[in-house]
Amino acid sequence: MSGSIPTPTTRTPETPATTPAVPVVGTSDVGGVLVITINRPRARNAVNAEVAQGIAAAVDRLESDPGLRVGVLTGADGTFSAGMDLKAAARGEQVNIPGKGFAGLAEARTAKPLIAAVEGYALGGGFELALACDLVVAAEGARFALPEVKRGLIAGGGGVVRLPKRISYHLAMELLLTGRTVTAERARELGLVNRLTPDGEALSTALELAEEIAANAPLALAAVKRTVQLADGVPESEAFAEQAAEVGALLRSADFTEGVRAFSEKRAPEWSGR
Repeated sequence: MSGSIPTPTTRTPETPATTPAVPVVGTSDVGGVLVITINRPRARNAVNAEVAQGIAAAVDRLESDPGLRVGVLTGADGTFSAGMDLKAAARGEQVNIPGKGFAGLAEARTAKPLIAAVEGYALGGGFELALACDLVVAAEGARFALPEVKRGLIAGGGGVVRLPKRISYHLAMELLLTGRTVTAERARELGLVNRLTPDGEALSTALELAEEIAANAPLALAAVKRTVQLADGVPESEAFAEQAAEVGALLRSADFTEGVRAFSEKRAPEWSGR
């Protein structure tokens, strides 16, 4: 019996679906709040060049978008940030952004309020990122430290400059000179933490605080930040002069007119940011 041998059918292997790359800094809008999440959990959310660029871009978006009133900075998977990625630094990666400093935030001048939502470790540069924010919400299991002196360095991303302005000189020097780790409870006792929450609830509590802030007049929020920053280290007379200029501008704003009208009409104001 004769017959042809069937020719095997050649099948083109299916190309596996490519998984979209997850950005190392993610952003999401929650009403008028921009949540900025450092997303390198395998590296304990340490800051490399890509993270620094991502935070800088997120902060730029927060500042430029009139629909966004407040920013919340947090870390993925239960860790805020372990600070600078030493391996990346050894490869020559730059974690300082010109004009913005370490991680694209430490030296940035921001007009809109920033809240740090801290779970797990905020070490070194991670602690400095929290210090660069205006408010700090921390979970009970959070830990803070500036251990740079243990590695032959100083906390040059804002720790040495900012910590003595946040708490008393002697207590700041203790943390800076020993590199000791402190609990979230101790950080609250020192005045570094606004709200202490159960583990896993720092972000939700930070969002509640952010929404409360975002309900206020955006021009007034920015004026508060500018006045506080200008008053730092200048004579009181100069600080009051700058404050008077801010108040004068607010009195001429549409938001002030709306705020007064809304108060008299017993309703929530509708801010225009003008």
